[in-house]
Amino acid sequence: MSDCFEGDSRTNHERMLAGDLYIADDPDIATSQQRAVRLAARYQAAYAEDTEAARPVLAELIGDLGAGAHIRPPLFVDYGTHITVGRDTFINYNLTALDVAPITIGRDCQIGPSVQLLTPTHPVEPQPRRDKLEAAKPITIGDNVWLGGGAIVLAGVSIGDNSVIGAGAVVTKDIPANVVAVGNPARVIRSI
Repeated sequence: MSDCFEGDSRTNHERMLAGDLYIADDPDIATSQQRAVRLAARYQAAYAEDTEAARPVLAELIGDLGAGAHIRPPLFVDYGTHITVGRDTFINYNLTALDVAPITIGRDCQIGPSVQLLTPTHPVEPQPRRDKLEAAKPITIGDNVWLGGGAIVLAGVSIGDNSVIGAGAVVTKDIPANVVAVGNPARVIRSI
């Protein structure tokens, strides 16, 4: 492996937070990821006993959890701390939110089961992938958005307010406000 970061004194964790290429072998990255795994497991166990008593665990896991927001476990995140969930948003079972870059979910959203929000990216060229380089781009979901079950939102995508993403859609590019988008790749089929 070549020295991909010659002349760059930042840690991989600092590169990751800046949105630059990095290698996920930084001890701070591992510690943050393990924290997220522990909290997600604690949240699921607590939720099974008392959903209200579980909320403080969820609030510790999620970077910014709006009032009245509800997330059903299981929940899978890389860090949790880079996620914002707006007030009164409902997220159904089995969310995977890989928050290497920020994930912002607006208020009053409805997110179906098994939705994936995937901020990580990897180089297309083979050698940088062999070198384990990766990066990430943020995802932004506006207010009052409905993501149907099994929808996948890829790195760098923004979805405008009030839009609906059909079940199983793969969102590869920005979706404007007030539309319905379906398919793979998702495409707008009508205005609302």
